[in-house]
Amino acid sequence: MQAQISENKLIELFIEVDDLAIAFQSYQNNHQVGKMRKPTRTPALTRSEICTILVAYYLSGYKCFEYFYRHQILSQYRSYFPKAPSYSRFVALIERAYPLVYVWSLHTCLKASRSGLYFIDSKRIPVCHIKRQHSHKVFAHTARKGKSSLGWFYGFKLHLVINAYGQIVNYSFTTGNVADNNGQLLQKLLKGLEGLCVGDKGYHTRLFDYFYSQGLQLLVKPKKKSIPKAISLLAHQLYLKKRALIESVNELLISICNVEHTRHRKVENAFINMMASLIAYQSLEQKPCIFVANTQHPYAMAA
Repeated sequence: MQAQISENKLIELFIEVDDLAIAFQSYQNNHQVGKMRKPTRTPALTRSEICTILVAYYLSGYKCFEYFYRHQILSQYRSYFPKAPSYSRFVALIERAYPLVYVWSLHTCLKASRSGLYFIDSKRIPVCHIKRQHSHKVFAHTARKGKSSLGWFYGFKLHLVINAYGQIVNYSFTTGNVADNNGQLLQKLLKGLEGLCVGDKGYHTRLFDYFYSQGLQLLVKPKKKSIPKAISLLAHQLYLKKRALIESVNELLISICNVEHTRHRKVENAFINMMASLIAYQSLEQKPCIFVANTQHPYAMAA
């Protein structure tokens, strides 16, 4: 399989994360409280290089990380990573990049445009088949049983807020038993946003007045058994129909960025890989959106 990530993209990813790593290290040095435990051995591969390799994997189209690392990083891109260790050693080093990957993922969300129109949804992240939940060991103390529109599952939930351009504005990982309309979760996801946020019927909440006072209007699809309220604005009706935009984002996260698989052997590495997958999606040049190019109306939608 030929590599699908260009060398220019690889360099672009490294420059972005390395600049962020320098700023993050400076912040840690200025705000450090007490003495922190440091590794006894400093690896030849920097944290910026580790993060770059992880995100490059999710942009490459490969489905096997070991194959990608051996045939691309240790072969084709060897000149870019001259001190790259063996595959087993690299897997052991991934955990050290956890803080930087987390900060990088938040940085990509902060760069996303505040368009005034947002979509919110959750996606289940199963860690094993539901029938094997009692024998599962890796996530035995972290994963929980939950239910989605596809049925019961055992694992986590990925909650996403995207803008009209398909960019991820905010995200959160929770256990599978956390409801979509959880008050604390919604306040965390929608903090600082103004405009209109569209969600499905699972986001009916009593915090509507609270968000409205903060400048954000929640537009939620009415439940079947409830008496539907008249939606006066035609634009709001169209936005509810365009809620499938975030489903397209979820599909790209699965098919291209490989955010969901059940082969993790360590909790920390699992979340590192999922966050790297989100960063990879943010780096895609083409994302699903509801805007038509060269139109004067900011919310003009494609048919």
